[in-house]
Amino acid sequence: MSERWPSPEEAVKILRDVGCSDDVIKHCEAVARLAVKIARKCLERGVNVDIQLVHVGALLHDIGRAKTHSVHHAIIGAEMASSLGLPDKIVAIIERHVGGGISSEEAVKLGWPKKDYMPETIEEKIVSCADKMIEGSNVVPIEETIRRFKEELGADHPAVGRIKRLYYEISSLCSCNDLL
Repeated sequence: MSERWPSPEEAVKILRDVGCSDDVIKHCEAVARLAVKIARKCLERGVNVDIQLVHVGALLHDIGRAKTHSVHHAIIGAEMASSLGLPDKIVAIIERHVGGGISSEEAVKLGWPKKDYMPETIEEKIVSCADKMIEGSNVVPIEETIRRFKEELGADHPAVGRIKRLYYEISSLCSCNDLL
């Protein structure tokens, strides 16, 4: 039995109500379009995925950007979503979407509660992956994202490898070489 998710329209209203900019909302809508496309490909291959959860989770993944554009938007967004009474599965998508995931050691360095913030469910992984393939509101090849992460964080940063693994895991689940 699935939980009741907000509708896509309700999700966009939530983003507006908490103060997300039009650019953030456009980004979230672009991530949602790609995430739903990926989820449908997975479903066609027999992967059990909740497309509605992917859609609404992707729309709300950057809710924390109403308060900050730093990496902390994930944890702040999860707190905001929780305080709004959103379902735990949506809160988890928001909390676990950055950088292909955040390890418990990295979380402590960021001042977050010590736990893993790695995407675990297929829905969390699809939203995280789709987010890495959207720059602003434009789709970009994963290679472009990996190049940018290497420039910003260094080629040996764990996030680079996590993003690659996440992309290849989702690609293999969908049985396609290119998620675009």
